[in-house]
Amino acid sequence: MTAPQVVPAETPDVEEAPVADRPWVTVVHNDPVNLMTYVTWVFQKLFGYSEDKAHKLMLDVHYKGRAVVSSGTREKMEHDASCLHAYGLWATVSHE
Repeated sequence: MTAPQVVPAETPDVEEAPVADRPWVTVVHNDPVNLMTYVTWVFQKLFGYSEDKAHKLMLDVHYKGRAVVSSGTREKMEHDASCLHAYGLWATVSHE
């Protein structure tokens, strides 16, 4: 009796990191209600961002429809989204 032939399987190239390795993010979405100056102020107040960084993120929200404003553990991102909701902003949490 002969042993069966073992052929190594080809491993496909995967560019995407496994879900467990990707950080959680808080995303702010554009809305028709909040003023751009208010959104900039909220980013500065909640995250301690400089006026320039907060303004750039606000412009991404305004022109691109969304911006990632923080990343980290799921619990922290849920907390950040909850704080943004308290200021009247539309925010979601996801894996990016």
